[in-house]
Amino acid sequence: MLSDKTVQTALAQSFIYQPPMSAHNAKRILVKPNLGYPVAAPVTVSMKILGQVLTALRQASPSAEILIVEGVCSPVSLADIAGRNGLYPLLDEGMQLVDADTLPLLEYPNLSSVPVRFQTMWAPALLQEVDCRITVGTLKRTILKDEPLISASLKNLYGLFPRSKYKARSPNSRGQLHRPSVPQVLQDVYFCIGHLFDGAVVDADRRLISRDWKPDKGDTIEFGKVFFGDDPISVDRAACQAAGEAIPHYLDVIDQIRSRQSSSDQRF
Repeated sequence: MLSDKTVQTALAQSFIYQPPMSAHNAKRILVKPNLGYPVAAPVTVSMKILGQVLTALRQASPSAEILIVEGVCSPVSLADIAGRNGLYPLLDEGMQLVDADTLPLLEYPNLSSVPVRFQTMWAPALLQEVDCRITVGTLKRTILKDEPLISASLKNLYGLFPRSKYKARSPNSRGQLHRPSVPQVLQDVYFCIGHLFDGAVVDADRRLISRDWKPDKGDTIEFGKVFFGDDPISVDRAACQAAGEAIPHYLDVIDQIRSRQSSSDQRF
């Protein structure tokens, strides 16, 4: 069954999150925020937006265990990043911050009919042990190999892949996921784990425009909007359209593959 492709847009100052149906009365919910760097929004998700997401999830499931899972791309630990960015005051006693690099792993099959590089990808087994999964990304543009790269709710999932398996020259990053290119590998990311996500949020209150490949440095543009829905691909597409960014080719390719495979009863 295809995800609901409806995307909602809200002003950041009055944003109230509406969780997917799977969040209601869930026992365990996984939230993957963009918190990979010890830098505040727009490099990472704003605590105001993330707080609204956590509040809505708690209202939907008063007794759920809510796990905030991130794998950093910095020498700074996740605990320190959370402290610097102001995450801890948002957490109630049923919420827990978890470093993705410490979790047991599972090899997820690539459900695409045309994998780019990875036939399978390793990610936390926890993804299959929860009732609901939400990705909360930011809207950023970097330059990679002389081409603009848009990062939003799908690219945010890079933080779930273990650096122990996907590092290259730097132990702090996941260089293996940059070959042959990030836009191509994102296709594999979606069909290995992205299709599992029940909801997506893109924090575009302030956008980051980098002058090079660095996703933690750049110019800040006030935009004042938040995009959310059940399907990460549709949410990312809507955010790009509203921001005047060219639609990333990887979103079109993923939609084309989903369309072809849906006719064969594949479930995305």
